[in-house]
Amino acid sequence: MHLLKLDAVSRDFDVSRPWLNRMIEREPRRLLRAVDNVSLEVRPGETVALVGESGCGKSTVARLIVGLYPPTEGRVEFRGRRMQMIFQDPYASLNPRWRVRDIIAEPIRILKLQKDVSQLLVQVGLSPDDGDKYPHEFSGGQRQRISIARALAGEPDFLICDEPTSALDVSVQAQILNLMTDLQKRLGLTYVFISHNLAVVSQVADRVGVMYLGRVVELASAAQLFARPRHPYTRMLLDAVPDLAMSGKPRTPVAGEVPNPLAPPPGCAFHPRCPHANERCRRERPRVIDAVACHAVEEGRINLALHGA
Repeated sequence: MHLLKLDAVSRDFDVSRPWLNRMIEREPRRLLRAVDNVSLEVRPGETVALVGESGCGKSTVARLIVGLYPPTEGRVEFRGRRMQMIFQDPYASLNPRWRVRDIIAEPIRILKLQKDVSQLLVQVGLSPDDGDKYPHEFSGGQRQRISIARALAGEPDFLICDEPTSALDVSVQAQILNLMTDLQKRLGLTYVFISHNLAVVSQVADRVGVMYLGRVVELASAAQLFARPRHPYTRMLLDAVPDLAMSGKPRTPVAGEVPNPLAPPPGCAFHPRCPHANERCRRERPRVIDAVACHAVEEGRINLALHGA
């Protein structure tokens, strides 16, 4: 039974030049497909992470889920009670002119709930006295705790976390991740966690969807994905992670750059960067088969031995 379902969801943005310029220069409208035919189910109580390089469409998926953008095609189905969103930048997502108490109380007032702001502050590791302060009096990690308290004030059962730790120091990231994991266990929350940091994802995710140029190219359990990545792009992302275990295995950055989404390559969008690409990859777009979209995997041209072995 799913709590959230995305059924073949796509989102286009009109990036055309002004109408008069297009008429004079006889240019057609230009549409950018930021999310391309994404299907995904999220079950109650689990954490599904979406990962990929900047510009792959993962944050657009987050905004489609919460309704900030309507889908151009497809359908988003939510069966929960309420959802809330935790944004990336704790410095920009809090009103600097409001006291913390008023920031957290806003969803309580709008939804006409019976919640205690002081208890919410304590729940995220802050003091009840912090409610009288302004956001500028807190560090980045403390501000993100305030953002989490504001999200919890709406009594959600589903949280969209759009890179909630990327603007924080590494030591503070761990504290926020531990807090979110603890809250999930205590309150029975379900998360969709957006990130480009695979080290963070490995700590929190039950399942991971890897996005490239608007598509989910691989979806697997976290354990399977980190041990046996199948898509070449997933392998490149994992090979770029620093070797903290100091095993001596060389690490290489992800080769090449994400193509221009206004003019995506024909066939498989990843083929210009893929070491396994052949003529079929350059000509034919791969279908999602067994939760991975790759001709080389389908044809058995990739060795699926343990990653890093």
